[in-house]
Amino acid sequence: MSTRAQNEKRFDRWEELPGGGRRYRIDVQGKLGWLARYLKDVDASETTVRFGRNLRRHRQLVEEHQKFPVDKGHQKV
Repeated sequence: MSTRAQNEKRFDRWEELPGGGRRYRIDVQGKLGWLARYLKDVDASETTVRFGRNLRRHRQLVEEHQKFPVDKGHQKV
């Protein structure tokens, strides 16, 4: 389990969620123009509730991949 300080160091942006949780976000630019956006939702005690990745091309969402709590695989949008 990560602490709040570790999450703030690893992810460059976050927003407060109702109930004291947070949604952390980091964007990783690919070499061919793709953007991978990693999202991590945690509750008030910094326990991970959801983790996933969105792939974007020209600001348009192309693919989603929820990895936690259940790995649903790649889903085209």
